Amino acid sequence: MKGRGMKYGTPLIFFHFPEAKKIFMKKGWLIALVIVANGSLRAQDSTQVLDEVVVTASKTPIKQSQTGKVVTVISKQTIEQNPGKTLTELLSEQAGVTINGATGNLGNNPAIYLRGASSGNTLILLDGIPLYDPSSVSGEFDLNNFDVSLLEKVEILKGAQSTLYGSDAVAGVVNLITKKETSKPFTGSAIAGAGSYGTWKAGATLTGANENGYSFLINYSKLKSAGFSSAYDSTGTAGFDKDGFNSDMFMVRLGAKLSEKTQLSLYGKYSKYGGDIDAGAFMDDKDYTYRNTNLIGGLSFDYHLKNGFVRFLYNANRYKRNFTDDSSHVGGFSKYQYGNYEGMSHYAELYTSLKLSKKVELLAGADYRHNNTDQIYIYLPDYGFPALPIAADSAKTHQVSAYASMQIHTDGGFGLEAGGRFNYQNLYGSNGTVSINPFYKINEHWKIYGTLASAYKIPTLYQLYSEYGNTKLKPETTQSAEAGVMWADKASFVRATGFLRSGRDVILFHTDPVTYMSQYVNGDKQNDQGVEVEGKYAVNNQLAFQLNYTFVDGKITTQNNGKDSSYFNLYKKPKNVLNVGVVYSPLKDLDFGLQLHTASKAYEGQYMAPPFVLKGYYTLGFNVNYSPAEPLSLFVNLANLTNQKYFDTRGYNTRGFNFMAGARVSF
Repeated sequence: MKGRGMKYGTPLIFFHFPEAKKIFMKKGWLIALVIVANGSLRAQDSTQVLDEVVVTASKTPIKQSQTGKVVTVISKQTIEQNPGKTLTELLSEQAGVTINGATGNLGNNPAIYLRGASSGNTLILLDGIPLYDPSSVSGEFDLNNFDVSLLEKVEILKGAQSTLYGSDAVAGVVNLITKKETSKPFTGSAIAGAGSYGTWKAGATLTGANENGYSFLINYSKLKSAGFSSAYDSTGTAGFDKDGFNSDMFMVRLGAKLSEKTQLSLYGKYSKYGGDIDAGAFMDDKDYTYRNTNLIGGLSFDYHLKNGFVRFLYNANRYKRNFTDDSSHVGGFSKYQYGNYEGMSHYAELYTSLKLSKKVELLAGADYRHNNTDQIYIYLPDYGFPALPIAADSAKTHQVSAYASMQIHTDGGFGLEAGGRFNYQNLYGSNGTVSINPFYKINEHWKIYGTLASAYKIPTLYQLYSEYGNTKLKPETTQSAEAGVMWADKASFVRATGFLRSGRDVILFHTDPVTYMSQYVNGDKQNDQGVEVEGKYAVNNQLAFQLNYTFVDGKITTQNNGKDSSYFNLYKKPKNVLNVGVVYSPLKDLDFGLQLHTASKAYEGQYMAPPFVLKGYYTLGFNVNYSPAEPLSLFVNLANLTNQKYFDTRGYNTRGFNFMAGARVSF
């Protein structure tokens, strides 16, 4: 039964989830909560569930009912109901999303594992524009550079999306959609809060527009915390020090309606954060500090046509990370290390969307990407070979792509999106992707959908040019398939999706067992599969439920003495994750939220040793929002109510019971 259930992609939650079963059996009231949530998904009521308009699925506004792609939306309402949470915490509550470090000490570098894919295989977008960190190992953009107060909503587009978005969109994309300028002359909002671990936050947004078509938006946010020890003190007596965190973020956007057909927007964003870190798992360090700065600037220009639009985008992104550790506190033969990592990326894109008829829409465009990096790392005393500096004039890549996609809708309920991309990169040459995404609306309630698509991830600058670099690396390539069914009415929706992902030329860090020389290499195969189930239901204007469950599994196949060898390698990625949420609003200006998060055991790889088992866990959260007067709202967010002790990385702490409380005012 177990093998059969996994084969056909229909695992029962508790059958594959013994840790969750034990938890729920011990906590009978949690069982009741899940039963209520599941029952509610089948209920009927007149409350309207909005068919939300999304932009990430096709780069143009489209209702979710009109696309066969799987899009999860963190709405404006959800963001406003959870002002005490970080962006990574909100993302971790969504189907298919696991973020390692989301509940660790503030400042931890979060790694996104979307549908079990490795870090760096999920592309981060800012209002539809790809963001990279050219100085990092994986190229993944750091989500610590964003605060939820800046965001209007977040759209998570699942599956292979390289045809529309290019490199790194292997498992999907996360589109951070910022707040929009108001049509009023002047409005604003401000927030302030404080909580556990000496944490406090503050921020403000000002926006306005005039009758001549000019608009502005200014946002500032501050987050500071005394923190706790990032490293876990297994003895409880070592006296590890606290690792603090401090961040500032500022964004400004100016808009101008140049004519009836043209619109220009200029924007700039600056963020800096830093704090203290430890020497490693179970290892304290009182002198290790880091500082990160990120500067983003760009523009968007729209020209409206009778049957569509033409859009030009440009973005420049500069990233700098600095680490310093003199370790004088250890005494004796102390060490010193210093690292400075700088990266610069440029992105330009021109595309058009044309409605060729009422049933056919064409999207076509081209983009250019350039990345470079400067890096230096010093470690004293150095008993091996010192790391050689990396210079931007040699450590650089550029790529040019062209793509097209066609959307077709028929009166009979059938829809189709199909497209392809051609990409040329200066080192490895050319590659391409294709995608086909049909769907069929059986009736007003039922929709079935599927996707066949390929995707790719180019090697990062660190993998190419570091002391372990290999300029002969080829891009990782994947072929993906997914299929699902969705049911929706005015009060609810349920969506179930099964997915398969097969990758080739996976880039791995290889150490020769004889010479101990290390280098990044291609060659292995990766196969992953899983199931996502999502549901939402609003009983009435006072009570709403949501639930999502994700199962992922995978293995890597390597050559060993001329024979294939396969083993499970989804390290730090639980096979089973369940989220349940309830929102209750007994009064117009008062709402309560309850969140349950459970994760099964996971494994962490170790060098020359069997994987370490990370035990499964659950957490409970509770939040209250109350508006005693029209412009004022008060909030309290309680996390990990039962003070669970768990680890998503061996030897590093996660947050115990903690809270954030504060106020928000609009004017």
